[in-house]
Amino acid sequence: MDASVTVSERAAKRIGEILKAEPPGTMLRVSIEGGGCSGFQYKFDMERARADDDLAITRDGATVVIDPVSMNYMAGAEIDFVDDLIGASFKVKNPKATASCGCGTSFAL
Repeated sequence: MDASVTVSERAAKRIGEILKAEPPGTMLRVSIEGGGCSGFQYKFDMERARADDDLAITRDGATVVIDPVSMNYMAGAEIDFVDDLIGASFKVKNPKATASCGCGTSFAL
């Protein structure tokens, strides 16, 4: 399995739009924390600092950073942005997830 995380074109475009309103050098941090209705949940934060061991993904001027612990849970995932009838949000298509909730922000391994 590929250990990298990818960012879709739609997600990169939306991240870029969000970051334009933030101070220069701001990145989107994606992390995993315990909780949610399925055991783990994705967390999205604006971040200006990057740790030396963070994975940084840059696409179309948008930068996403992920810490090594979260990478263990996200290897092979794709970060996407969807805008449909139930709303607009970032979705993580994670091949390691064995189940997820209806809202798509929490998952089980």
